[in-house]
Amino acid sequence: MTALLELEDVGARYGDVVALRGVSLAVEEGQVAAVLGANGAGKTTMLRAVSGTVRRSGSVVFGGRRLRGGPEAAARLGIAHVPEGRGTFAELSVQDNLRLGAYTRRGGLDDDLERVRGYFPWLDERRDQQAGTLSGGEQQMLALARALMSRPRLLMLDEPSLGLAPKVIAEIFRIVRELNERDGLTVLVVEQNARIALDAAQQAFVLEVGRVAVSGPSAELQADESIRRSYLGY
Repeated sequence: MTALLELEDVGARYGDVVALRGVSLAVEEGQVAAVLGANGAGKTTMLRAVSGTVRRSGSVVFGGRRLRGGPEAAARLGIAHVPEGRGTFAELSVQDNLRLGAYTRRGGLDDDLERVRGYFPWLDERRDQQAGTLSGGEQQMLALARALMSRPRLLMLDEPSLGLAPKVIAEIFRIVRELNERDGLTVLVVEQNARIALDAAQQAFVLEVGRVAVSGPSAELQADESIRRSYLGY
């Protein structure tokens, strides 16, 4: 398989606070990869470094091209970033949120709406409802659906399970697996729930104080008791 995303010695900071310290990793095309680690390990910052929402050093290569510029440039190349906290446009309708997800593209909008509703059938009956009146789980699903409207090559999810009920979490990860298996979508997911993330992923990276401490196939990390106890919390 070919690497779709490659980070080489990527660093990032917020003022004087160093968040990433030379992160190097590769995510293969068609893979679900999980990024795990404690709070403050640099997981969210790593996604921001890829999408261009934080200043970075080092090299980020996507689809064989070095990424330059901010989030719009990343989006136009096929990177969809669903940030922690969902980020839906609360005052807009469900339908308008979906349409905004396709702002980098031209044409095919109706086909994409139909495709996305195949994963989230309830969106059609809620199309005119204000996004801010949806439940937390529904808002997370809307954020995911909106990201899919851009037809991304890489979907990045930041803590999709945060604050949600177990049933909703299971449904979100079921859809993530289906997107990967049916459409071949590459997914990079940051997640505190190590069990569910490793079950969904083929590859995993564990960050510790801004560096990759452990990486490998998800099944191997799950089977290694010392890694589970030291880094995964179970």
